[in-house]
Amino acid sequence: MATVLDRADVLSTGRRAANDDGYRPSPDEPFMNPRQQTYFRNKLIDWKEAILLEAQGTLSQLQLDSLRESDLTDRASSETDWSIELRTRDRQRKLISKIDAAVRRIEEGEYGYCEVSGEPISLARLEARPIATMTVEAQERHERHEKISRDE
Repeated sequence: MATVLDRADVLSTGRRAANDDGYRPSPDEPFMNPRQQTYFRNKLIDWKEAILLEAQGTLSQLQLDSLRESDLTDRASSETDWSIELRTRDRQRKLISKIDAAVRRIEEGEYGYCEVSGEPISLARLEARPIATMTVEAQERHERHEKISRDE
């Protein structure tokens, strides 16, 4: 099975890591200045590349490991493992579209601002979840509303 790639694997692609020069966005500088935009763009692109490399490894492994187990229990176990792996790849495929959307928002000058309130999303939140489109408060309101709608 494919394993999660570490930072060194991403660096081997030839791309600069988002934080290889030690820079970290700071609340003391203007919000979403060009350096912050570059930092987050690189972070997003590196993340996407890591996902694509991992998916490529999964595909290669699937092609090599056609289910050869003669024992039915072993075969069932392998099929379950691959099913889980493929579901993970599907979730990551959806994540890639969110990463692409975040990069587009950077290019359009909308990245880092809440799509609901227009307020800046905290740098800590963007650092932890670079694809975030809402502030924590707006996200919590959205989730509460969604839960209420689902319960009715």
